[in-house]
Amino acid sequence: MCRVSDLRQAVLAKNSTAARVLRTELAAQGTTVVNLLSSPGSGKTALLERELLLARERGIATAALTADLATENDAVRLARSGVPVKQVLTDGLCHLEADMLAGHLHEWLPEDTRLLFVENVGNLVCPASYDLGESLRVVLASVTEGEDKPLKYPTAFGLAQLVLVTKSDLAGPAEFDEAAFRAHVQQVNPGVEVVLSSVRSGEGAGVLVDRALAAAEGRSVHAPVMARAQA
Repeated sequence: MCRVSDLRQAVLAKNSTAARVLRTELAAQGTTVVNLLSSPGSGKTALLERELLLARERGIATAALTADLATENDAVRLARSGVPVKQVLTDGLCHLEADMLAGHLHEWLPEDTRLLFVENVGNLVCPASYDLGESLRVVLASVTEGEDKPLKYPTAFGLAQLVLVTKSDLAGPAEFDEAAFRAHVQQVNPGVEVVLSSVRSGEGAGVLVDRALAAAEGRSVHAPVMARAQA
């Protein structure tokens, strides 16, 4: 068991080094990375499609990379926004890693890109442990997933710098307890911002782009207690 633990630590250490290098390289060319994590079916792609369209309308040079085990369905949807989009098929791997991301960005990412949104594989376990060189990590959860989601996936929510609640228009039928959800988020990640959003109703439109731009402009982002403990 010790050997397994040591191996995992070595893999994560290697990834952290690659993430630091990638973050530095992208920052030098003026690109800020936003890492989006969620369970499958959270509405992540629909929300990102809306935000990409808003960014384009505001004249912000934006791109998106989306990762899935199979199909290019999400890339097709995101490309409707008119921004550069790249699909990554992980061939069964449940997460992206920093060196993988760097390889896919090479000779693809436009040099003038200000914001790069990375839609990670739908999974709140494996992706949570891997830094991708992002400046903003966002975790999404829909109102249909239950108020205790943050307690079930403490690492994912504990390392988030922004939490987006999706499909808020279904909060009533789903009997979503917003107060309980917020309390659970604060339990694992004190002080993190929680924002309600709905692609259907328009609630929270543009908040993802706004927070990404704030990070790009060097404004302080939330520093999770869990991240400080791991440093």
